[in-house]
Amino acid sequence: MFKILQKQTLAPIVDMMVIDAPYIARHAKAGNFVVLRLNERGERIPLTIADSDSEKGTITLLFQKIGKTTEALGRLKPGQSIRDIIGPLGHPSPLKSYGNCVLVGGGIGAATLYPILKALKGIDNTVTVIMGARTKELLLWEDKFRKHADDFVITTDDGSSGRKGFVTDALKDIINQKTVNLVIAVGPVKMMKAVSEVTRPYGIKTLVSLNPLMVEGTGMCGACRVSITGKTRFACIEGPEFDGHEVDFQELESRQGFYKEEEAEAYKLFLKKRVKDSRS
Repeated sequence: MFKILQKQTLAPIVDMMVIDAPYIARHAKAGNFVVLRLNERGERIPLTIADSDSEKGTITLLFQKIGKTTEALGRLKPGQSIRDIIGPLGHPSPLKSYGNCVLVGGGIGAATLYPILKALKGIDNTVTVIMGARTKELLLWEDKFRKHADDFVITTDDGSSGRKGFVTDALKDIINQKTVNLVIAVGPVKMMKAVSEVTRPYGIKTLVSLNPLMVEGTGMCGACRVSITGKTRFACIEGPEFDGHEVDFQELESRQGFYKEEEAEAYKLFLKKRVKDSRS
């Protein structure tokens, strides 16, 4: 059992939890994730390790309440526990002294980028962070990113914060102003694809953190397979980061939609049950 120490709502449908997990905290590196299960019959879901503290023995998770399991997770309170958490899983981000780096995040992508930002700064890189969201209320951890980044750029679709437009607009401006040695993009599939297309003509090394369907996180089930230069790879054990110029984004997006109807029905039944329980 893994005890929840802190919980905070960061944005509409986005919560943060600090969890007591000493072993995971000691071994976690930027880019790693965990798979958790709320109870014995629960669904297994992957979540990025957004931060960790080896001295306190804690890990920090950010998640969107968009389905049955994440909604149930969001209803847990400090002092309660999560039955199972396995990790750290996946390959750590391949970090070294690149030079000028740009991190591009959309929405919950901040969860992945924050430890990467800290790690890159720890090995002598100059890092610009571009954070995008539909509106100001959906921006995450702005103060944390400003603390570590050399430059921090906000874009919002509606112009409610930062510059109005998309993260790709800001990325193009930066590329035209200076040499960029590395770009890491995390967020919706369409955004990561768009970023990869921006950097492709310049030959800029571009990493994207993929989020296909996962079940058990060890490569046995094959649910998280993705196509990289026409070859099947497993995101849970060979990723989650891959070269953005080699990813078949169309297939990835298609696979992510396989169970949308089932997920929606499960979520609907879960909420209906919660309403019924609250009235009884």
